[in-house]
Amino acid sequence: YQVLNLASEGLTNKEIAYRLGISERTVQFHVNSIFNKTTTNSRTEAVALALRNGWINVAASRGP
Repeated sequence: YQVLNLASEGLTNKEIAYRLGISERTVQFHVNSIFNKTTTNSRTEAVALALRNGWINVAASRGP
């Protein structure tokens, strides 16, 4: 859920890649996989679904 957590913070694929130490292409692969598995079409939809289902917690993922 790391990619989804970082996406919930509004980070771009490039920023997510940098934070996780992976390529931007790998982030895009994960984002597309999230869309397919959740049947969503946007980051906003995917994040909203994840929040509703308790898969991520935005407050916990953000630093102080």
